[in-house]
Amino acid sequence: MIRSFLTVSSGTLASRLLGFVRDSMIAALLGTGPVADAFLAAFQLVNVARRLLSEGALNAALVPAWLRLREQDAAAAAAFAGRVLGTISAALFAATVLIGLLMPLVIAVLAPGFAGETARLAVTNARLMLPYLAFAGPAAVLLALASARGQFFLTAFSPLLFNITLIAVMIALFAGPRKPDSVALALAASVGIAGCLQLAVLMLRSGEDLATPLRVSFDGQMRGFLMRAIPGMVASSAPQLLIVAGAIIASSSPSAVSWLYFANRLIELPLGIVGVAMATVMIPELTRAVQGGDRRLIAGAESRALELAVGLALPATLGLIALREPIVRLLFERGAFTAADTQSTSSALTWLALGLPAHVLVKALSPAFFAREDIVAPLFATLKAAAVAIVLAVLLGHFFAASGIAAGIALGAWSNALSLIRRGSATSGFSLDETARRRLPRIIAAALLMGCLLWLATAFMPGGHAHGLAQAVVLLALIGGGIAAYGGLLATLQVTGWHQLVNAIRPSGDLRS
Repeated sequence: MIRSFLTVSSGTLASRLLGFVRDSMIAALLGTGPVADAFLAAFQLVNVARRLLSEGALNAALVPAWLRLREQDAAAAAAFAGRVLGTISAALFAATVLIGLLMPLVIAVLAPGFAGETARLAVTNARLMLPYLAFAGPAAVLLALASARGQFFLTAFSPLLFNITLIAVMIALFAGPRKPDSVALALAASVGIAGCLQLAVLMLRSGEDLATPLRVSFDGQMRGFLMRAIPGMVASSAPQLLIVAGAIIASSSPSAVSWLYFANRLIELPLGIVGVAMATVMIPELTRAVQGGDRRLIAGAESRALELAVGLALPATLGLIALREPIVRLLFERGAFTAADTQSTSSALTWLALGLPAHVLVKALSPAFFAREDIVAPLFATLKAAAVAIVLAVLLGHFFAASGIAAGIALGAWSNALSLIRRGSATSGFSLDETARRRLPRIIAAALLMGCLLWLATAFMPGGHAHGLAQAVVLLALIGGGIAAYGGLLATLQVTGWHQLVNAIRPSGDLRS
């Protein structure tokens, strides 16, 4: 499990780092004005649709069902996969056409504060991006089938094509006239091209007998699958849905949508590394354990997932809070993105970071429900969290603008995590093994000590007037020092060591590593 986790995490890290390059270029080209708000609102819509389908979300329904069928008959599993692939492809093509026709209404709901030219630009951008949705559906099915077969390389690295395509387009845009409206439209059109390239690569790499015969079907088995899949995809995309809820509230404040978007992009780096890998690797692992009735393996998988979640999310949270302004300045403050935008984005980042451990806990806890084909509990927790986030974002946003909206999103995330903890303890018997009960307090202590050291070290960070290279060198040194300090503290507190990590990655490693 740990080896697979590292494979998916490595691909996700590469994709997120390219995403930073992409967003830095978007910030330089568009800044944070009405054109940027319109583009990023439309881009947020596509991102949510992408994550509803991909990044492990579809695994929640497809992987357990496919594995159960494969245990009985490989041909039946392939036929089921063919019906899923054909049905989802056809349904999403129809949905793409329908949403395109209704896009003015969709933007009015998702960005009620937009008016006039901003609303028109958002509708145009969103329509140009929509073809991506038709490609993302079949791509997500192929990725889910690959992860069910333990082939995590494609799942890890195929999303790189999305960012590579957009970056290539923006390099060309930097070389020509930079009229914001035209730049936004060119970027929007390239989103669909990126989706087409990703699907083409997956089709070339997937086995011909993986999903055959390919056909559209709405029989009883398929209706049952869709009834599980749709709630499961919603529940798996809680972080993105909470951000959308915040963007709805922020749309009435100039530039607030942009500040929240860029702040959230920094949250998505650790969330993606842990969350995507957790959903992709944990669901097949737990499904096999549940189907085999192995309670020791179930407890071990759940405990290791929680250790990995806390061990990576908590230091990331503290690091983002301590280094929030230098990170935002280095990544985004250039071109149309000003020093005032850095201040507002950094403030929003502080509050969003406080919700990061909750988001990762949800990603760690949800697979235990999905493996048992319990979709209701995660769905209910997600819907409750969205309601909490909207109410609190409205109240806090009235007094604290974008920072208040970010705080409402973070509190919604904690509502989601606490709901899953209570439900899991009461129903499925979720519990920690002895190793986790020993390690978790030490992991938390190590992260807190690292956070204190990093906060003290920020005194050596040069101000905004310093050269960009000097800022980058000092920032990277602080991040590297924080990672080294955290690793040393984990070893000192006997949480883990180099020998244990090597053993976990070797082919002989298992859940006890």
